[in-house]
Amino acid sequence: MFNSTTTLTVETRRTWKPNVQEKRLFSYILDRHIQVKVTTHALCCIDKAGGIDEYLLKTPYQKMDTEIGVFWKAKMEKLYEELGEKEVVFFAPKDEAKFEQGFRDLKLSEKEARKETRRKMFAQISKHKLIGVESKDGQSIEDGEEILHSARKQLVPVSYVLAADKLKVGSYVSN
Repeated sequence: MFNSTTTLTVETRRTWKPNVQEKRLFSYILDRHIQVKVTTHALCCIDKAGGIDEYLLKTPYQKMDTEIGVFWKAKMEKLYEELGEKEVVFFAPKDEAKFEQGFRDLKLSEKEARKETRRKMFAQISKHKLIGVESKDGQSIEDGEEILHSARKQLVPVSYVLAADKLKVGSYVSN
């Protein structure tokens, strides 16, 4: 007769939720990072516009869905106007060359000062004070004496930086 197949399928209605992410975006106008919740579509639009600043400035107020977006847009427009009002001063080539030479001289003097400081610092570190340490036999060795370990002579130097004056004879020194 008839081949009847019964299928009991319950179809549920699909729902879609936006993919919202919390991101830190850098604003060049504000000169800091802004932490905002954005969808992946908004991130694509921000990338396409060339950054959060351009996206907010190009998007009309009617398309802004959130109050935070409107707030940031107004703040950006205000700061953008202030940046436009600032005067830019150019120097004559001779003056600019003087400034550049002054900066080069300053960098060289700073480099020399750092080099001299390092030289002094390493000179202090290289000065060692010999301290006594306990040998393997359990015998204490006095200051400045030579220590014999496995038939070879070794001196145990301790840098002044390690506060060698506070160490006692017989104390262990380890790195």
